[in-house]
Amino acid sequence: MTMLLLAVLALCSQVLGETSVTVYSEGFGLVREIREVELEKGVNRLPFIDVAARIDPTSVHFRSLTAPDKVELLEQNFEYDLVSPEKLLEKYIDQDITVRTEEGELSGKLLSSGQELVLEMPDGGVRVVRPEAIQTIVFPSLPQGLITRPTLVWEVECRKPGRHEVDVSYLTEGMGWHAEYVGVVGEKEGTMELSGWVSIDNRSGATYRDALLKLVAGRPRRIKKVPPGPPRVAMEIMERRPERPFEERAFFEYHLYTLGRRTTLKDRQTKQISLFPGTRVPVEKEYTYDALKDERHILVRLVFLNEKSSGLGFPLPAGKVRAYKRDRDGSLIFLGEDRIDHIPRDEKVEVAIGQAFDIVGERKVLEHKKIDDRAFEEQVQVVLRNHKEKKDITVQVVEHLWGDWEILKNTHDWERKDARTVVFPIWVPAKGRAELAYRVRYRW
Repeated sequence: MTMLLLAVLALCSQVLGETSVTVYSEGFGLVREIREVELEKGVNRLPFIDVAARIDPTSVHFRSLTAPDKVELLEQNFEYDLVSPEKLLEKYIDQDITVRTEEGELSGKLLSSGQELVLEMPDGGVRVVRPEAIQTIVFPSLPQGLITRPTLVWEVECRKPGRHEVDVSYLTEGMGWHAEYVGVVGEKEGTMELSGWVSIDNRSGATYRDALLKLVAGRPRRIKKVPPGPPRVAMEIMERRPERPFEERAFFEYHLYTLGRRTTLKDRQTKQISLFPGTRVPVEKEYTYDALKDERHILVRLVFLNEKSSGLGFPLPAGKVRAYKRDRDGSLIFLGEDRIDHIPRDEKVEVAIGQAFDIVGERKVLEHKKIDDRAFEEQVQVVLRNHKEKKDITVQVVEHLWGDWEILKNTHDWERKDARTVVFPIWVPAKGRAELAYRVRYRW
């Protein structure tokens, strides 16, 4: 009959340093560790401590790399009943404890552990001990079932005793990452110095030392979320080392970014690492007037191409872009920020910065005329005023149409963006104005 070895084998004592962490932008991570253990013939009880507190126990994968056909996983338990004063008191209900107070030492059976402690004394009397009077509580031993750290416990049957390398992988909540970009617009505003960073947030309840770090940009489908773990405590630590960027490559339908060195991800830490060093990209300033979103103000965008000739040419993960420009004394002035989605290579990047101060738009419907029961016409006027002293500009005027529409007359050329949107590029001279007029017929 197979014998169950109750002695705890030090599974965590021989970590081989083969830890890798793959972090997903959707808020979870995949942890893989290779450790060395000593297995005896028969059934072994193996504790695996220092796992993430927010682990998904149903996602654990265990196998022996030394002899996969000789080691079989029989049972797995995730122990997370952690030691705390409240847990100790709860476990010692109807058992003897010792309470030290300013008045002396009290020993008796614990009857209740709410706001006050209720003790049954050896003489049969009952004492109520208030919290402010308690100095120390002494428990005879640690109750069975309480542990100091979240632990996976396996029962493993081994048919080849000796040292084994075991491969353990699991999913955990409480991890995520996002990209952040910093752009410094050049003096003449035709170029921008762009650098990229990734911020990795670890709230999983474990620290991963000297880990191979991989980041996945994409949205893998998940069916069920694990219930949230303990409350989060923020602590920011930044690591800026642009000389060792990530290597990017396509992986399935996603993109994988692998750090070229090992790093430590501490629990309750946000780490920032360089995604790519600063590169100078050609950039254009684009002005857009969309009266449906803002009746008066002109939106300013910085537009550039994610292409190799621009110093980029690799997939850019989703994240926040912040833009600055240097003043005459060299100090940086914040221009604005925007969030971009994942940008494949050779695609356009558009970063909305803010509202133009010196450019004003005004839109009016001058005429609304009914043609018949299923048609009417509108005469639309858009006036743009450019108060810049020396700079001519072009404003992209966005108009939203509906139904079965037809533009009958127009003062400027237009482009169809989709079935409901047209754009009029309007040139506006410095210290001048431009007027767009068009007539549209709607049918339904």
